[in-house]
Amino acid sequence: MARTPRLALAGELHYLLQLGHSRQPVFADNQDREAYLAMLLDAATQYRVAIHAYALLDAEVHLLATPDEPSTLGRVMQSIGRRYVGAFNRRHGCSGTLWQGRFRAALIEGETLGQDATLQVEWQPVSAGLVGLASEWPWSSAAHHLGRRRDPLITEHTSYWALGNTPFEREHVHAHRLQEGLNAAAAANLDRAVRQGRPVGSANFLARVENRTGRSTHVRPRGRPPQRSA
Repeated sequence: MARTPRLALAGELHYLLQLGHSRQPVFADNQDREAYLAMLLDAATQYRVAIHAYALLDAEVHLLATPDEPSTLGRVMQSIGRRYVGAFNRRHGCSGTLWQGRFRAALIEGETLGQDATLQVEWQPVSAGLVGLASEWPWSSAAHHLGRRRDPLITEHTSYWALGNTPFEREHVHAHRLQEGLNAAAAANLDRAVRQGRPVGSANFLARVENRTGRSTHVRPRGRPPQRSA
């Protein structure tokens, strides 16, 4: 049976997740992380996909992205998958795949949840126990949004620009929110959305997604539907 295509829309925000096979690390050291980010920049530029936030963990990659065309998200991730796996295996004398199946993706209502999604991505190193503060992790977009460095990979999302009228104001507000992190319910909702591949947002947003894709935005329970009694 053919796999159901992911929900993807041009000009909309998407939360992407790559998982290491059997939860194994996909980065052995910082050189691997630098190589991944360089390949991501190349692919995103080639296929015109804007990257708004990222976090590289040991066995996970979290991204926020907006494509010009629905198909380009898959092209970027396929390009990264092939190039990075080949480079990793050659460098470390390995063979086989690194990734656990297809990448996960969820449509996010950028107008209302763009900043929450950015915080969710940049908070991942704290959730994984890698650092005590999200701002301390060098392999995420946090430093860019805090004004500590200019990251050529990042295109600020409109939700970030809405934080203030000046760079200082935006960085100050982002720093405050990043230190606090999302509340547990909001974080869990975004995590479920990306792992289940379902869109998240207001009723109007979900209706717009259904109208544009012709597909239901409701998650169907796994397994066969229950049989009706005669």
